Amino acid sequence: MWLGMRWTVAFVLATTLATAVVWAMDIDPYWEYSDPAASEARFRGLLVEAQGDDRLELLTQIARTFSLRGDFAQAHKLLDEVEGQLTSAGPAPRARYLLERGRSYNSAGDKERAKPLFIEAWTIASANGLDGLAVDAAHMVPIVVAGPEGADWTRRGVELARRSSDPKARGLLPALLNNHAWNLHDAGRYSEALAIFREAEAAWLATGRQPQGRIARWSVARCLRSLGRYDEALAVQRSLEKEWAAAGSLDGFVFEELAELLEVTGKPDEAKPYFRRAAEELGKDAWLVKNEPQRLARLRERGQ
Repeated sequence: MWLGMRWTVAFVLATTLATAVVWAMDIDPYWEYSDPAASEARFRGLLVEAQGDDRLELLTQIARTFSLRGDFAQAHKLLDEVEGQLTSAGPAPRARYLLERGRSYNSAGDKERAKPLFIEAWTIASANGLDGLAVDAAHMVPIVVAGPEGADWTRRGVELARRSSDPKARGLLPALLNNHAWNLHDAGRYSEALAIFREAEAAWLATGRQPQGRIARWSVARCLRSLGRYDEALAVQRSLEKEWAAAGSLDGFVFEELAELLEVTGKPDEAKPYFRRAAEELGKDAWLVKNEPQRLARLRERGQ
């Protein structure tokens, strides 16, 4: 091992009953996802002293920085370099290679080529006790696979992350719980979903991260509305409205929920301005404009 790099250790019981140690770099502290170029510079600095599997893992992350910048040709070029050296590599660089190749395909819109790569990454990582990489793979599969199959992969990731002591696996748990809860909610299993939403809320709050903590509370309240517990939901959304305002921001999703809750509890006059504000704020969301025009149209209509 070389200086300057922290490690995660996973133990695998070999068939001889001897304990084999599988190492995976703790890459996350060097990542700044909002600035891929800065992340690349860090990884290249580490690459100077890296050898063997260490070097291959770092190359996969440099490839990811190019994928995040939309330079998929350069990402694949680096991954081709890694692929040519995987025959004698350990499970960590093989799993990372598969994850980043899959992410590059997915980001370029080729979900079909990404899916088997994520599943193979899960197989390798989970078989070798690399929980963080396995959970990462389980988190990626539902991004390229919808419906019950994707939901099942989210469930697998949640179950592994819950019982793992791997920091990366535990770090992905809040997002996985959120996704798992929405899968249950969309299936109409509201009571089960509420319990998972609350678990996700506690997990996000434990990280101290915002706005994720507020979004998790919003999700709890949204599920309460589905359960017909309108007064509880309204209290949470009013609290969130104040918190967003105190943070110097507006949240169209909170306005939308307040509008829906006020209307369903027989307060259409109070609901109308919230419908208008929701339409105004959510109309700035390019994804919603493209994918949910009917939702936005309804908000504008209800706000008139």
